[in-house]
Amino acid sequence: MAISQFTRQVRKALPLQYCAAVIVAAGSASRMGGIDKVMAQLDGEPMIVRTVRTFQNCDAIREIVIVTREDLVVPIGELCRGFDKVQAVMIGGSSRQESVEMGLAALSSKAKLAAIHDGARPLISWQVIDRVVRAAHTYGAAAPAVPVKDTIKVVAGGIVSSTPDRSTLQAVQTPQVFDVDLLRGALQKARQENAQLTDDCSAVERMGMSVKIVEGDEKNLKVTTPMDLKIAQMLLEEEK
Repeated sequence: MAISQFTRQVRKALPLQYCAAVIVAAGSASRMGGIDKVMAQLDGEPMIVRTVRTFQNCDAIREIVIVTREDLVVPIGELCRGFDKVQAVMIGGSSRQESVEMGLAALSSKAKLAAIHDGARPLISWQVIDRVVRAAHTYGAAAPAVPVKDTIKVVAGGIVSSTPDRSTLQAVQTPQVFDVDLLRGALQKARQENAQLTDDCSAVERMGMSVKIVEGDEKNLKVTTPMDLKIAQMLLEEEK
């Protein structure tokens, strides 16, 4: 199912396809010690605002849909009122996969590519977004990643069972960008088969689709714990 070299060359020569972003911010933040991470203050503003603004300012993104919890729909809608690319702020599902599917369903018919991003990655740069969108335009599926620094152990029952070659390992980030129809079909198939997905790339990989990896950014961390929030704030202060 991988795209042929000829098809890639043709697609690369065509104008950049219309890309919409689905920003997923519907999690419970269970590891944040009571902090609502998407609304947590980061350099004087809610984290979700910083995330959305970068997509708003990236020319490769044409529209944005934000998927969040029911109690945050109105507050986030008000915070994002000045971003004209935001077409909808909607209630998500009971799982990330369900929330992504709901976000995809809300995109306009013009969307040919979909960029799926974690709302809790507020330090994403427009350069990374642009790089991934352009790769997906050519390959149909792309994601940013950074090399793994630590040695990784596969552990079963508290015992190391194997040690993968670190040179082959990369930590995948978001946004992950796909042909819209491809991702919709892949997520639907995964749901029908009760497949457990760790990210959106996993859905299309199950269908035999190759995912192009592009250079990510170590600053594009996912805020999952209070320590992550402190690190993100330190990185912003360092930039100043």
